[in-house]
Parts: sequence; C-alpha cells; structure tokens
Amino acid sequence: MRSTSSVTLGYLPSSSGFQREDLARNVLRYFAYVFVILALVFAVIAQAYGDVFFFRLATEALIYGGFAMGVDLLLGFGGLLSLGHALFFGLGAYTSAVVLKEVAPSFWLALAVTLCVGTLVGVVAGAIAIRARGVYFALITFGMAEVLAKAVFNTQELGGSDGIIGVPIIKANFLLFSVDTSNAAHFFLLVLVVIMAFYFALEALLRTPFGRLVVAIKANEDRVPFLGFNSQRYKLGVFVIAANVTALSGALYPMLRGFVSPELLYFHSSGNAVITVILGGVGTLIGPLYGSVILTALKSIVGSFTEHHLIVIGLLFMCLVMFFPKGVIGALKTQVEPWLLRRKEQS
Repeated sequence: MRSTSSVTLGYLPSSSGFQREDLARNVLRYFAYVFVILALVFAVIAQAYGDVFFFRLATEALIYGGFAMGVDLLLGFGGLLSLGHALFFGLGAYTSAVVLKEVAPSFWLALAVTLCVGTLVGVVAGAIAIRARGVYFALITFGMAEVLAKAVFNTQELGGSDGIIGVPIIKANFLLFSVDTSNAAHFFLLVLVVIMAFYFALEALLRTPFGRLVVAIKANEDRVPFLGFNSQRYKLGVFVIAANVTALSGALYPMLRGFVSPELLYFHSSGNAVITVILGGVGTLIGPLYGSVILTALKSIVGSFTEHHLIVIGLLFMCLVMFFPKGVIGALKTQVEPWLLRRKEQS
C-alpha cells in the first residue's frame, strides 16, 4: 500500500507539475483577494448612499455563491455533476428557519444544527448517489431533491406550499460584539466573512493529501484502488463536505429574507447553481462567487427593463459558453497564469 503522497506523485509526476499547480492555486487566491476588496468597496459606497436594497441583493448573491461553491467542489474537483444540490440548500434553509422560529433565535445554534443535519443527510444521500457515475449520478441527485421538495410541499407542519414565514430577526453574538441581521450592511459583512471562510477552508483542503486524492479520482477513478485507496470513501467524503457548504449557505437565507419556501428545493435552484459555476469557471471555487454576483446583477438589471429577462440572460449565457467555455475566472486565469510564470522564471 502506498502513501497518499504517492497518489500525488502519480497525478503530478514532476516538480514542474507541482509548481504549475501551486501557481494556478495562487492565481485563484489573488482573485479571491480581489473579490473581498471589491465587496468592501461596494459596502462603503452602498453605506454612503444608504441603499438597503442593494445590500440585500448583494447578500443574496453571496449566499447563492456559497451554494454554487458546493456544486463546484463536486463538479470541478470530484468530477460529479449534481442536478439536485438544491436538496441541501433547501434543507439548510428549512433547518435554520425551524431552529430560529421554534427553538431559539440563535445564529450559532442554527448553524450547528444545520451542520449536523447536513452531515447526516449528506452521508445517506451520498452513499446512494456515489454508486452511480456520470449522468446516472446526476439523475439520482435530481430525483432525491425532487422527493424532498414534494415531501416538504405536502407537509403542513412546515407550512406546505407557503413555506415558513415570520423567521425572527436575530443577533449573531461574538465575544466582543454582535451583528444584527436587520442591519443590512452589518449582515452583508457577516455573510461575506462566512462565505469567504468556506472558500479558504476548501482551498486549504484541496492542498491536502485528501484533496489531491479527490482530484486524482476525477482524473482516473479506476486506477486509484490499485494504489491502495478506496475511491468510494473519498467520493463520499467530498460529497458530504459539499453538502455541508451548501446547507450552511442555505442556513443564512432565512436570516436574510425572514422566510423559506419549497421553491428553494426545486430543480431551477440546482440548475441556477450549475449555470453559476459554469459562468464563473468550473474548478476555480472563487469563480462561482463572481458568477453569482454577475447572474444576480443581470437578473436585476435586465428584469427592470423587461419581464422576459430570462430570454435575454439565456442568450447571454449561450454566448458566454461559446466564446468563454472556461468561464469568466477561468478565462482570466488562463491569461494571468503565463504572465506570472514568466515573471517567476525571470526572478
């Protein structure tokens, strides 16, 4: 049996391969820093104008960006296309809403319970889904999400078709201060910290032997068992992690909107997440955040001019896929990477 480092060496056989991979990760990390800077600049400008609407819209874009980040972890690094990841987003939103409304208005309790529920459901759903590959995996995840959506829709204790309304305003208590969710600017900054914490945690995870093995499974799953590793176990692990990232992002939704509805579990939510990943760049992690902001802005801007905004957005998306198949961040990464490599070789 070989060590995990052997898998890494099998996947990247040369020191130049390691160097290029590290360079690619560093480039994406720079884009993450730029995203944080742009978000802070936006916060300053929006606060100066006192515009609550744009704060709420930007906060929603961040939450859906976290949703898409979970999809990208599966698709971009695990090679697993999930068409039912709304299962975990809706699950997280409903769990959070129930805890906040029926148990206690506690930010940390809502996240803790969501983490436990997301892990449990992720293990069960993942154990079923990872038995299939390719389109069959996608269809199984789609089917599980539809089953849960219909179950929630027909459960009157969860509000039925109306969902859960009247989720109370809460305060997220930290050691030296607290954040009131009714304050649009403060809650935006809190969500930004949470979502970026997800990004940097996942980015660090992918640098570990576990992360390298997940990428190796995507590259050639059939060869991994010959190296002494159980590929199913690692696929289940990355599935559960992706489920939790999405569920925890969903847990923030009722804190923003004050309600949840069965629509969060429907296919269009999963489809939008996949579109967001492709728009930002598959396998970049930070790309989904940019993609979510772009998609949210397009819906808001185009929707203010015509009720047929989805047609316009669909056409723009088709053009993007044809001319920028790697997505926005993927295309920029391709341009920046050679420049940084040349600078490193010259220094």
